[in-house]
Amino acid sequence: MEIGISTFVETTPDVKTGEVISHAHRLREVVEEIVFADQVGLDVFGVGEHHRQDFAASSPAVVLAAAAPQTKRIRLTSAVTVLSSADPVRVFQDFATLDGISNGRAEIMAGRGSFIESFPLFGYDLRDYNELFEEKLDLLLKLQKSEMVSWSGKHRPAISNLGVYPRPVQEPLPIWIGSGGNTQSVIRAGVLGLPLVLAIIGGRPVQFAPLVQLYKQVAAQAGHDVSKLPVASHSHGFIAEDNDTAADKFFPPTQQVMNVLGRERGWGHYDRAAFDTARSPEGALYAGDPETVARKIIDLRKNVGITRFMLHVPVGSMPHADVMKAIELLGKEVAPIVREKVKKWEAMR
Repeated sequence: MEIGISTFVETTPDVKTGEVISHAHRLREVVEEIVFADQVGLDVFGVGEHHRQDFAASSPAVVLAAAAPQTKRIRLTSAVTVLSSADPVRVFQDFATLDGISNGRAEIMAGRGSFIESFPLFGYDLRDYNELFEEKLDLLLKLQKSEMVSWSGKHRPAISNLGVYPRPVQEPLPIWIGSGGNTQSVIRAGVLGLPLVLAIIGGRPVQFAPLVQLYKQVAAQAGHDVSKLPVASHSHGFIAEDNDTAADKFFPPTQQVMNVLGRERGWGHYDRAAFDTARSPEGALYAGDPETVARKIIDLRKNVGITRFMLHVPVGSMPHADVMKAIELLGKEVAPIVREKVKKWEAMR
């Protein structure tokens, strides 16, 4: 069972002062968070790609590369790379470079993207949303499998027997499929035999169990060894010394971000009642003291079949010291509880 962190490197206004830290300052903070996550024994750190004012990381590979020489064992991944609006050749080169700098710890988490700012920025038509992803994933997988590549498609110039460099340390460089719970994307990951990441950020996590079962069923039918296909979750949360402190610190910035996005997307108002429901034992919010969060992660493993858990923290801007403390508690207190429980289960099988 792998435990880690994901972040969008947020630069939203402080809920108390209205102050907005600079992109540069937040980028330096997140490098510190990655290094610290490695020090406290976490397994993976993911950085999401966005192209808007309230998130600072438009290039996850660069951010992760800044931390790579200062870390020893933590895996470094995008969360996600918006592949539909990117050039797969450049994506592969960037993460192969990261793989070299980190000596074999890079991963790509490829997704269609729930944020669409990159499409007009790079000159793509949203009407081609699904077709772009399918075509570019096809090219990315060819790059993963072969140094010399020949490929042709509709949305990118063809490649005729050209080499793509540098080559990664890992053979193959891991490529995951990120999904918000779309059945089509889950089936795609299963058919291709690629690891799956589910964004479990609402509703009841147990509702995702049928999707995991579908993924494994499709993968098995396609001839893949299901035992070698990990399934991850990316879920919002925060950890403090006690449940009340965790909730009181995490709710205000979370509410701010959820309501900003809600106005953009037509969601209802996010209030404390919705927040408290989400952090209940059956909810998708992993906010509380170490024992509470560990228990919810264990339930996620037991009921859904997740083999990697990524705590997305923070959701909105929070004091850097609070984020670092949450990382410390996840690594030093939550992760050992979860790993020990999973170890016992495996020994009984």
